[in-house]
Order: sequence, then C-alpha cells, then structure tokens
Amino acid sequence: MNHAPRRPYSFTPPFGHPMQTLSTLCALALAMQVAAQTDSSRASIPARPESLTFSPLRFEPPTASAYRHTLPCGVTVFLAPSSEFPLIDLSMHFKGGSYREGPGETGLAGLTGAMLRVGGTTTLAPAELDERIDFLASEISVQIGATNAQASINCLKQNFDESLALLMEMLRNPGFDVEQLALRKQEALESMEQRNDDAESILDREWSMLLYGEDHFESAEPTASSIASVTPEKMRAFAQRILHPGNLIIAVSGDFEVKAMLANLEGALSGWPAGAAVSDPPSPTARFTPGLYHIQKDIPQGKVFIGARSITRDDPDYFKFLVMNEILGGGGFTSRIMKSVRSDKGLAYSAGSELSARVWYPGEFRAGFQSKNATVAEAESTVFAEFEKMRNQPVSAEELETAKKSFIETFPRTFESKPQMLSVFVNDEMTKRDGAYWRTYRENISRVSAEDVQAVAKKYLDPTSMAVFIVGDWGTISNGDPAAGADRPRFSEDGTTHLPLRDPLTMKALLPAPSAAPTKSK
Repeated sequence: MNHAPRRPYSFTPPFGHPMQTLSTLCALALAMQVAAQTDSSRASIPARPESLTFSPLRFEPPTASAYRHTLPCGVTVFLAPSSEFPLIDLSMHFKGGSYREGPGETGLAGLTGAMLRVGGTTTLAPAELDERIDFLASEISVQIGATNAQASINCLKQNFDESLALLMEMLRNPGFDVEQLALRKQEALESMEQRNDDAESILDREWSMLLYGEDHFESAEPTASSIASVTPEKMRAFAQRILHPGNLIIAVSGDFEVKAMLANLEGALSGWPAGAAVSDPPSPTARFTPGLYHIQKDIPQGKVFIGARSITRDDPDYFKFLVMNEILGGGGFTSRIMKSVRSDKGLAYSAGSELSARVWYPGEFRAGFQSKNATVAEAESTVFAEFEKMRNQPVSAEELETAKKSFIETFPRTFESKPQMLSVFVNDEMTKRDGAYWRTYRENISRVSAEDVQAVAKKYLDPTSMAVFIVGDWGTISNGDPAAGADRPRFSEDGTTHLPLRDPLTMKALLPAPSAAPTKSK
C-alpha cells in the first residue's frame, strides 16, 4: 500500500517564528515609546504660535589656520575637502593687475587674461585646447582684473589631473595666437565705440576720473591706440611679471584627500621659477575737487552721483561708517534716502548710497539716483537734506537696531559655501587683514552707538567737501520742475563745471568744454 509522505514534525508558537516574535515585541515597545513621546511633545506645544520659543542659533566663523597649508616650494594653499559631490573647484590667485600696466598700455591686462584662455598654448592650437577642455566637461578660466589675477578650474574629480595639466600649460606656455588676438582687439574696439551710448556708463567713467584722476589705474580707460599696441610679446612679458609661484595663493575645495592634493599641487608647480612678489597698488596722486559737474546728454532722466573720497578698510571709523551708511542709503527700502526720494516724494525709482572702502588708500562714499530731468534738482536737495538730518540729529533706536541686525544676522552668509569661505581666506592673506577681523566683526557692529553714527556723519557728510556729478539735459535740469511753482529747487549756473563728452576711441574731449550753460527755458 502506498502511503502519502509524512510531513516532518513541527510546532508553531502562538506568535509565529521565535525571531518574528522578538521583532513583534520590539516593534510594540518602540510604538509605545513613540506614543509616549508624542503625548509628551503635544503637551509641551504652546497654544498659540507667538508662544513658541527657540534656542538661539550660534555661528562661529571658521579660522583660516585650520585650512591653511604651505607647499615645500613656499606657496600658500587653502584646502577644504568635501565628499558631497564628485567635483573639485580650484582657483589660483595672483596679486597684480592693471595697476602693473605701463604708460600707454591700458587694456593690456584684460587682453592678456582673455588670451591666456583663448589663445592656445605653445603645443596646442586654440581649437585643440577648447576641444580637450570640452571633452573633459571642465570649466577653465583665466582673468586679470584691476588688482589681482585668477585662474580657475571646476571639473569632475576623475578629470582633475588632466584639467590641472591643461591650466598649467596655459599659464606657463601661453600661445597668444595672433588670429585670436586680432579678434579680441576688434571686439574691444566695437565695445569702445558704444561708450557714450549709455548715460550710466558715462557717469561711472567720469566719476572715477574725478575721484582718482585720469592717470590712476582705477579710472584709466583703454583707447584704440593702447589696444592696437598690444602684441604677443607684451602679453607674455606682462604675464611673467605677475603669474608665478612667488606671487601665488591657491584655494581648492571638493572631493579629494588633503595629502594627495598637496602632492599634486607641488608636482604641478615643480620647475616654475618663483619671481618677486609685486608691490601694492599705488595711491592716487590727483587732487579731488568738490563742486557741481555736468555732462550734456539728451535723455529723459538725469543720472546723478553725490559724494567724495572716503576711508580705508582698516580705518577706526569703518564699522561706524558702515552702520551710518546702512541707515542713510545702503539699507534698501528701510534707508532714509530711499524713503524720502522714492516713497515720500516719488522722484526716483531707485535711490541710495554706498561705502566702498579700499585696502591701500581711501575709497569712496557716494549717494546716487536717477530722476526726471525736471526733478533732478529737487531729488538732489532731498538727498542733501538727509545728510544734514543725519549730521544734526541722532538716529532712532529702531533705525540703529535694524541696521546692526542687517549685518549681524546675515554674517554667516560670508562663509556659506566652501569656495566662498576659501575666497575670504585668500583675500585676507593677500591683503594682510587682521586675523581677528571676522572673530570680532559682530562685536564691532554691536558696539556702534547713535552717537557714533552722528559723529561719522558730521565728519564725512560735509556738503562743502562733496561733488555732485550729473549726466542729462541741462536746460531742463537747471530750470527745475515748473509744476512745483516759484519755489522749485533749481541749479545755479554759478560754479557749475560743464564737461564735454569724450571721443569713445581716444578718450579726448570731442569739443572744448563750454564756457557757458546751454540755453535754459524760462
């Protein structure tokens, strides 16, 4: 007789397999714990939102020394490794820029920076260099500004070595292709021809010349002849003056190991001669002359700057001046100039002020706005009225608190990304900023009092030491707004300096400066 196969003997406990039983019991215990915590949390939630309390957020700025390294060749390197993305961001910073140009060489620095990237190398034609960079999906750039030069890479981790090799080839063996140079020169000339099209660019240019003098690098403008004089030999000599390890600081962030990156950078710089570090940028020699300046341009709105030379970055008045300017015109819609000129009187869409301190010599303070030609005089007098109010009356406690909070509460943004943080460290190293600056920044802002604000206002907002520069239709501007009646603000012809437009290619006056004002309407 055939019998069905007997099943093996087994016993199933009431809750299933022993491991299942243990898991079930653990889950039940966890659920009971969560429920208890939830009940406790619910009991601690206030009845209304305004009763919520939060522990203060504390942010301490990072210290540069924690990221600073020195290569055997003497180059300073800041490294901030991060494995968030398989990317590496490298930047090489060289002190030196257009202030190192010689007489008649204005524009050489900018062209040299551009050509280092697009001009190929001694072994790679421009098209071949572009093709290799595109194949690597890397971003490689070189630029030379007023006071420093920067060469940078942003690439995938696995393509970093080859990208760095290409950048070093560009810096050490530039090709300065003559066809690419001719193209860049033509682009520069076409850009120059449009210099007088926009009143704002005219005002920026002439204001800089008034502040620093026409011969200072901050206000120097390239001309057709200075651009034409640029040659591959001049660019090569200029690059060699500033682009070398003796003048270099490197910053790298991204997915890498510190020891490996230091070895990689030392190898890349091997054999590159270290020249002498360049000198600091020169101070202006021209004398700033206050007064009323005007350039005629037939436009519906006048563009206006009001201001003077100011202070250096390390001046004892710096933090007081920062807070004062924030209240006066730097704080956007909360600032006095914006409220009075735009919100209260409707004279301008945008109005405000800014403080631009320089490192090696005093920078500038200026207020600015653009208004209908007929209301330029009224807007100007409104700005000066705010200057006087700031000088003669203490600011309110609310204004002071709002201004200080705007700096203190946004302070962490200075270090919100690793590349940005390293950029701060590089700039501080290059300009020799006091190492305690960032640690004491918020404390210095907090200490500013209403009396401090008034004191710096009295010191720096003196109308007799300022210049007013206007670009617009003088006939309408000087006569004021007829709709305002007999007491309308207007400009007197006495003491007004009328300046001619400059030839866009030579920067020479197109016509002699007018000896009298244009005809004004009555």
